[in-house]
Amino acid sequence: MPTRSPATPEDAMSSTTVITNIASLVTNDPSLGDGSPLGLIRDAAVVVDGDRIAWTGASDKAPAADNRVDAGGRAVIPGFVDSHSHLVFAGDRTEEFNARMSGRGYTAGGIRTTVAATRAADDAALERNLTHYLAEALRQGTTTFETKSGYGLTVEDEARALRIAAAHTDEVTYLGAHIVPPDHADDPAGYVALVTGEMLDACAPYARWVDVFCEKGAFDGDQARAILTAGKAKGLHPRVHANQLSYGPGVQLAVELDAASADHCTHLTDADVDALANSRTVATLLPGAEFSTRAEWPDARRILDAGVTVALSTDCNPGSSFTSSVPFCIALAVRDMRMTPDEALWSATAGGAAALRRDDVGRLTPGAFADLALLDAPSHVHLAYRPGVPLVSRVWRRGVPVR
Repeated sequence: MPTRSPATPEDAMSSTTVITNIASLVTNDPSLGDGSPLGLIRDAAVVVDGDRIAWTGASDKAPAADNRVDAGGRAVIPGFVDSHSHLVFAGDRTEEFNARMSGRGYTAGGIRTTVAATRAADDAALERNLTHYLAEALRQGTTTFETKSGYGLTVEDEARALRIAAAHTDEVTYLGAHIVPPDHADDPAGYVALVTGEMLDACAPYARWVDVFCEKGAFDGDQARAILTAGKAKGLHPRVHANQLSYGPGVQLAVELDAASADHCTHLTDADVDALANSRTVATLLPGAEFSTRAEWPDARRILDAGVTVALSTDCNPGSSFTSSVPFCIALAVRDMRMTPDEALWSATAGGAAALRRDDVGRLTPGAFADLALLDAPSHVHLAYRPGVPLVSRVWRRGVPVR
């Protein structure tokens, strides 16, 4: 599992645990329970053996285990899989947010403020910040996360950001192509050469993914293709910041290069939707960004109805979506993006796993990692029904209680 816990795997492997009296258990396996995509089992139980799920089914048929936990008639869901975040940074952009909420629009240029602060911070400060937000997310049920570089934009600063991130997750993304930094403003071609050359060489050992912000004010389609192709040649798989602020080539490029995900997907043509629907590329929607920038909401209903696989993530970053709360994003997706509560939960768990091309997280079926959250509610629908209420009461990660 990519997200590492302070507890060791041996701690989990010392015994088995059965969680019984679960009002509703979301397995994300349609062959189980009610046959829906959520694979919902009512009056359920789940058995954890070591760091894996060993059994799921009706509570009255649960096998014996070394330990027993009574869920008290509450719901159990898979741990959230947050497949898009920017957590290696320093500084604060409160003033920018305040100005935006007072009428100023959002552009990609605000990233430069965080770049300056991140370059000035030492490694210890960056790691403290990272672990602070990881703990915050864990309390809210996130058990797997991806995070990116992109606030250093020098060879040394990008490499150290990824090195710090890699100590906490295997889902690490090289985003040297976040923006063209001020010191290369007059030579964007030179910066692309750096990102695809010396910087890539320094960063590839720490990363699994390569990403690019394909957008006006950042990188155009030709530049993005060069960056992603170079990353692929180094063994990194593509993901793309695509079509967030305007219509553009990002989604088509993501599909062309078999990117695991095209993220944002706010401005889509019919051709973009068709391309996503006929590909393995997941559309990762990030409603925290629209909330925090007062931008147009992605039309989730349109792409879901077209058969596109959708993930739902926080985009946690200091400028445009400073939330680590997947439950908050679920509530936004249901209220403002026309997703059903079932679709939103699936997208925040199994959908996030698909965006990371994983089948061992985001689901609660035998063989999957034992990453689960107990809600202080009888149903997952309460995540949208009771927005802003801290409903996650207990969390297990790799079979170990961490909250």
